[in-house]
Amino acid sequence: MADDRRFDVPLYTVGEAAAHLGVPPATFSRWARGYRDERPTGRATVSPPVVTAFDGRGATVPFVGLAEGLVLAAFRRAGVPLQRIRPALTALQKELGVEHALASRRLYTDGAELLYDYADRSRDDDVREHVMDLVVVRSNQRVFTDVVRAYLRRVTYDRDGWAGRIALPAYRVADVVADPRRNFGQPYFVRGGVRVEDVLDRWFAGESMDDLAADYGVPLADIEDAVRVSKRRAAA
Repeated sequence: MADDRRFDVPLYTVGEAAAHLGVPPATFSRWARGYRDERPTGRATVSPPVVTAFDGRGATVPFVGLAEGLVLAAFRRAGVPLQRIRPALTALQKELGVEHALASRRLYTDGAELLYDYADRSRDDDVREHVMDLVVVRSNQRVFTDVVRAYLRRVTYDRDGWAGRIALPAYRVADVVADPRRNFGQPYFVRGGVRVEDVLDRWFAGESMDDLAADYGVPLADIEDAVRVSKRRAAA
C-alpha cells in the first residue's frame, strides 16, 4: 500500500466526505477523529477513530477513509450505533488480519460470518444484540442484512482486494462515483463523465440546468439530484 493514492493522498474534507455518504458532518467527524465522552462521575471514555484521516485542515480524508465511512454509514442506516459494536469491529480487523479491514473485499465475503461468530461468543448482550442486527442467516449462510449489502454493493474492488471506486449513496437519482484515479478523486457523473463540482459551479453562477445538461451530456434529473445534495450539505 506504499505510495498508493487510495491510502496516502487526502482528497476530501470531513464535511465533503460526510456529504458524499449522506451522513451528518458531526457523525463523520467522530468516526475520523474519535471523541471524548465526559461522564457525570468525572470519568471520561475516549473512543479512537475508526476511519482513516490525516491531521490538519482542509482535505484530510483519503479515499480509503471514504470507503471505511461507507461501511459505517451502512451500519448506521441499519440502526446500529457505532459505540455498540466497536469491540466487534476491533475483533473483525484482527480476524481478517489486515489494516483498513472495512475497505477490504474480505469484509464483503467473510465479514458477516466473522461478526456473527464474534457475537455468538460474546458475553456482552448489548454487543450481541446489535451485531445480530447486521447479520442474518439465509440458506445456512451468515450474510449481511439487505441494507448493509446494498451499501457494500456500491464498492468496486480492485484486483488487490481494496476498494477502488464507490457509487456514492447520497444521490438518489444520479449515478455519481468517486474514483481516486479519475478527476483527482472528486465525484463525477457517470452519465456525462464530468465532475459534479464543475456543473454545480456553473449552476450557482446562474446558468440554467437545461443548458448545463446540454453542454455536459448529463441528464437533467441527475443535475437536479446533485443540486439537492449540495443544498443539504450547505444547510448542515
